[in-house]
Amino acid sequence: MDGWCQGDVTHNCPQGWARQVAAAGHSPLKILILTLSHGGGHERLARVLRAAILDIQPNALVEVVHALDHCASWFRAYYDSYRIPLKYWPGLWDRIESFQHSAASTGPVWLYRRGARPFFQYLRECGPDVVIATEVGLCELAALCKRDRHAPFRLIAAPALDVDRAWVQPEVDLYVSAPGEAAAQLLAAGAPQAKIVDCGVPVDPVFGLQRNLRSVRIQLGIDPDQPLLLVLFGGAGHGRVSPILPELKKLPGPLQVTFITGANPRLQKTLERQCHREPRWRVFGWINNIHDWMAAADLLLTKPGETTVCEAMVSGLPILAFGPLPGGERRLCDLIERWRIGCWVERPQHLAPLVSRLLASPAERSCLRERALALARRDAAHEAAAAILTWGYGSAR
Repeated sequence: MDGWCQGDVTHNCPQGWARQVAAAGHSPLKILILTLSHGGGHERLARVLRAAILDIQPNALVEVVHALDHCASWFRAYYDSYRIPLKYWPGLWDRIESFQHSAASTGPVWLYRRGARPFFQYLRECGPDVVIATEVGLCELAALCKRDRHAPFRLIAAPALDVDRAWVQPEVDLYVSAPGEAAAQLLAAGAPQAKIVDCGVPVDPVFGLQRNLRSVRIQLGIDPDQPLLLVLFGGAGHGRVSPILPELKKLPGPLQVTFITGANPRLQKTLERQCHREPRWRVFGWINNIHDWMAAADLLLTKPGETTVCEAMVSGLPILAFGPLPGGERRLCDLIERWRIGCWVERPQHLAPLVSRLLASPAERSCLRERALALARRDAAHEAAAAILTWGYGSAR
């Protein structure tokens, strides 16, 4: 928990936004951003939203909270139980997740009510003006609190690219959404058009900075004149390396490869053992400068998490998706190909020929890059923050 935090200064705020939301005489809004630690994407989204809100309205009081920390311990275990079928019976989890994707709730409502009683009490004691949910189950919990406890806060839903039906709850006051498929899914699930702000998925603006490729590579200590393949396994470090390493070793030429394993030291050690004879291959664990590596890379080979895909799009980095988890990540692979911002590497033996073809064709990489940048919404974080603040202050009048 970061605590009720006020900003110090306003940076990079487009003209007009601050004037829209900074109404003199209003007391600071208390904004609670709900997140959880699964993967890392939800936490990154929460931090980006908080920074953008404080950028526009420095006197807002913004707290980022891991909501499950305030629920019953048995409920936290239930919420994390998806990891068991995901690991041991992925086919079963695929069926469960597909059902959840189209259901009105991601779990039994009576169970959510019971397990979240301490969380409801926490919300009552905090007394926020605005609650922002960065994950669908947390949106359901906040909606239940409004429904059962008549909590007066405004509820903002912040889905990413793949929208579960359960995001649409009558108690949600505003949806900050990606345009296109995501907004259409919200409408199809019953969300009123007037409640949807299709601003895009909030991404840290640092990913969209125009930077000199050679300078970034020199800063990272890599050869500025040789191609770079960036390989990511998501924040939690999911994925198997055995199918892809033999394929990468087939690639000719002086290709540089950087592996980033996230919060998985076991995967990091495995890769370090298997890559020690490759002088141009590097392995890192958890890092805080992924934006630098995306700016330096020619291609991204990644497990397709929603936040990673959005960050790559804003960076104009062509995506090769591999090893998607059942459910949403596989649906995201279809989107990557439909949007023509990359390719889904469905079989390991396709990897080496695909990477070779793209590295040999700057024109094809340029098309993928231009398509990604055309679809990306670099100002999504500030647009979402402005909509949230406008709604929050407007409801307070």
